[in-house]
Amino acid sequence: MANKPKKMLSELQAKLDYVNAYRENRLMAAQYVLENQHLFGELVTICFSPEDKNNHKACWILEFVSYEELIWLQPHLDFLSSNLKVLKDESAIRPIAKVVQLLVKSHYKKNDDSILLSEENLQDCIEASFDWLINDVKVATKAYSIRTLYVLGNHYDWIHPELQMILNKDYGDHSAAYKAVAKEVLKKIEK
Repeated sequence: MANKPKKMLSELQAKLDYVNAYRENRLMAAQYVLENQHLFGELVTICFSPEDKNNHKACWILEFVSYEELIWLQPHLDFLSSNLKVLKDESAIRPIAKVVQLLVKSHYKKNDDSILLSEENLQDCIEASFDWLINDVKVATKAYSIRTLYVLGNHYDWIHPELQMILNKDYGDHSAAYKAVAKEVLKKIEK
């Protein structure tokens, strides 16, 4: 019986196989993508492919690339926002929650290199952020979601009251880090 030929790994998949949780390691992989922009579309696809063993690693890299070249996400926004709900792994959700925060902040900055989110993109971001806030995810994800919803609440009048209610209700059940962010945002809402 003949051996099946092994599927060739893409250039990006081969890189992701060697990524680990060390910050320097993730930064090196992000730098590689920044220097090889043709890999960016594949990176975004892997981020929203939970069945891919490198899914969470791709999300780590996307976060770092987004700090440098958020504008690269513009042509991928419909795909990204409509797939936020497919993420189930905490290691993938946390960096994507940060990317959503960056996107929303950029959208409302309105300068030359701002991201332009459609109404549907914004609705997907609102829904995902509320889901992450009320579901059992780690505090960093919740903190990013709180800050994202605060920004969105400056433009959708129903969000701040809803956010305020959730933060007040959940305040006692969370860590000091959660309480610090909740307190900071509640102060801003109550002004």
